[in-house]
Amino acid sequence: MFLIAEIGQAHDGSLGQAHSYVEALRGTGVDAIKFQTHIAEAESSIHEPFRVKFSKQDATRMDYWKRMEFTELQWIDLKKHCDDAGLEFMSSPFSCAAVDLLERVGVKRYKIGSGEVNNFLLLKKIAQTGKPIILSSGMSSLDELDCTFDFLLKYNNHVSLLQCTTAYPTKPKQWGLDQIPVLKDRYKIPVGYSDHSGDIFAAMAAAALGAEILEFHVVFHRLCFGPDSNASILIDDIPRMVNGVRQIFESLSHKSDKANIEEFSELKRIFEKSLAVNKDLPEGHVLTFDDLESKKPSGMGIPASRYYEVLGKKISIALSQWSFLNEDNLL
Repeated sequence: MFLIAEIGQAHDGSLGQAHSYVEALRGTGVDAIKFQTHIAEAESSIHEPFRVKFSKQDATRMDYWKRMEFTELQWIDLKKHCDDAGLEFMSSPFSCAAVDLLERVGVKRYKIGSGEVNNFLLLKKIAQTGKPIILSSGMSSLDELDCTFDFLLKYNNHVSLLQCTTAYPTKPKQWGLDQIPVLKDRYKIPVGYSDHSGDIFAAMAAAALGAEILEFHVVFHRLCFGPDSNASILIDDIPRMVNGVRQIFESLSHKSDKANIEEFSELKRIFEKSLAVNKDLPEGHVLTFDDLESKKPSGMGIPASRYYEVLGKKISIALSQWSFLNEDNLL
């Protein structure tokens, strides 16, 4: 299980805030911190509309992306902070220029955002690095994903796929968790889940369905400025979620065998029951259902599961109330 805490634009262009997120995620149990590398002139134009008109300080989407930029030295410093915190530094590129920058900074793998899955120019640039690729499927049909996989096949990168719904926040009816086994079966590669629900439940449910990678937006507070705050998990909730998904993953990694119950033999003796009588009965009494009780432990009399075998039979001796009923008590 690989857990990615997505900072995205939660730092709001503040380098200090970005470092604060790294420090806050230290020790939470996540494996990686993911940023987004935006080079405004390379990826956008003044014609790009706002996805959500949330900002009063950015006249255009282009202005917003400029404000989200960090310099190469700042990225290098952020990566070093991640390294020091024992967390893998990741960042999604949104232009070929961003890939060049991240190669210089030094990343182990690339996460491709939903809007870039059909961007074969960018995909070729990334594939040529030879590094692992994680694709997010949020805005792609299965036919489109087929084309992307066909395109990437010749580069021999290790490819993983995330089920994702591009909605912020994602409502339960939009989670699409049923697609996890579908994608696993279709592509025979590691499949995970990219979450925008704003709570811990979707990720935990995805883990139970076999997700091998979990990515989720994180934020200090729901009222933090930014387009993804209401679709993010609170930092304080992450350790509990991580603990849950780790336990789920461990559970799924150990198959149980209901055909073999040998390990429960002693517990079965303690918890299972033997037949007894619920009243004083005279010798020769013909047993009925209403005469019977079941008592712990097992092995003290006829198993309770075989009660029907004694119905209509006479008892060979008088039995006192709550006595166990044995084979040699029957005629």
